Amino acid sequence: VQLVESGGTSVQPGDSLTLSCKVSESTSVRHTIAWFRRAPGKEREGVLCISSAEGVTMTYADSVKDRFTISRDNAKNTVYLQMNRLKPDDTAVYYCAASRGSCRGQNFSFWGQGTLVTVSS
Repeated sequence: VQLVESGGTSVQPGDSLTLSCKVSESTSVRHTIAWFRRAPGKEREGVLCISSAEGVTMTYADSVKDRFTISRDNAKNTVYLQMNRLKPDDTAVYYCAASRGSCRGQNFSFWGQGTLVTVSS
């Protein structure tokens, strides 16, 4: 099981950015996928999650409501994190993770290596 994140870069406050999580073919349609992040000096936190079958989403972090969205394209084995109106507090390493369970269970066994997003003026 492999997950590879991409798209991290440095942006200014208020900018938008889309991260991608390429999932190995064997996992893409059967696994729940979520985005997590770890800010400097802070614990890792869940951001958003999307279920495998119906694509139902769940928001883990209140701070991203109405700004971030998660989506998946099973034909491309890719999950996206669209981030709008970015703030300096969104600076973090962003990870995608896969689970054979539900978003609510938060039992993620497989992780990518992370991609760094820096929001700074």
